Amino acid sequence: MSAPKTGRKVKNFKAPATGDKTIELKDLLGSNVVIYFYPKDSTPGCTTEGQDFRDNSLKFKRRNTVVLGVSRDSLRSHENFRNKHNFKFDLISDADEKLCKQFDVIKEKNMYGRKVLGIERSTFLLDDEGKLRREWRKVKVKGHVDEVLQAIADLG
Repeated sequence: MSAPKTGRKVKNFKAPATGDKTIELKDLLGSNVVIYFYPKDSTPGCTTEGQDFRDNSLKFKRRNTVVLGVSRDSLRSHENFRNKHNFKFDLISDADEKLCKQFDVIKEKNMYGRKVLGIERSTFLLDDEGKLRREWRKVKVKGHVDEVLQAIADLG
């Protein structure tokens, strides 16, 4: 499956999320959507990234933007992670990697000298029509949320 292309509509998806929800992209049309993929709940970088999105949740809301975090962790793990850090957005459980594959974020990584397949920290910005407007791959957490907010502001 090829990754979505900038300027093109992202294929609809349906996935289980925190709060006993099922998130479907078509239901989010009318709002901008930020989908950020992260490797693992409750790890230092992923926690910091989630907290940065949380700390800016009012700015995203003011810009008519829904934030969704995605990893392969279970819904139970996501609920614990979300509650512990008071995240104001939903986390999608992608245990079957369908969404990860749709956005082409599963990459070979080096973990303690072993090659493993894992999520490459990546973020995607969709406009209110569901078109991909920006993507960030190999994300460095520090300053990333500010870049995403600027890209949303640049949408107009």
